[in-house]
Amino acid sequence: MQITGGYLKSRKIISPKGSNVRPTLSKTRESLFNVLANLIDFDGSAFLDIFAGSGIIGFEAASRGFASVDFLEKDRKTFALLKENAKILGISAGIFYGDALKLLKTVSKSYDVIYVDPPYAMGLYDDVVRVINEKNILNKGGILVLEHPQDLKIDFNDFEIIKQKKYSDKILTFL
Repeated sequence: MQITGGYLKSRKIISPKGSNVRPTLSKTRESLFNVLANLIDFDGSAFLDIFAGSGIIGFEAASRGFASVDFLEKDRKTFALLKENAKILGISAGIFYGDALKLLKTVSKSYDVIYVDPPYAMGLYDDVVRVINEKNILNKGGILVLEHPQDLKIDFNDFEIIKQKKYSDKILTFL
């Protein structure tokens, strides 16, 4: 898997093996960052990649100019791989190990963009959106992005839908 834009464009990352990770396709990543570029200035902005998996979304954010990027990952092997990829790419990032909901409740930082792509079958979207809202983790004027199946009903919990983009069987919802 390789980064699609920014100063690290075409650099490859090591992707975890197994069925517990669904890396976001390059076309979807390019579209995600094109939409974000029209909504927010990346320079000086903070990005949080929740359920980071391979980390490709956060590494794209760093490559495209976000000032800081943090990752949350629960799987121990994937967490180690995230750290290795950051080292290979020369990216200084906060990479945190543990359950996303528990970690979100302890976050003392706020973000301009938060990307949420949990395992679809786990039913975590509503809880994650609620915690982000309750803990004020998203900066005023910030963007919360959810990657989710088309048929999933999510409680957006007082967030306003800015845009939705469909890609085969999934949707990117920008709040």
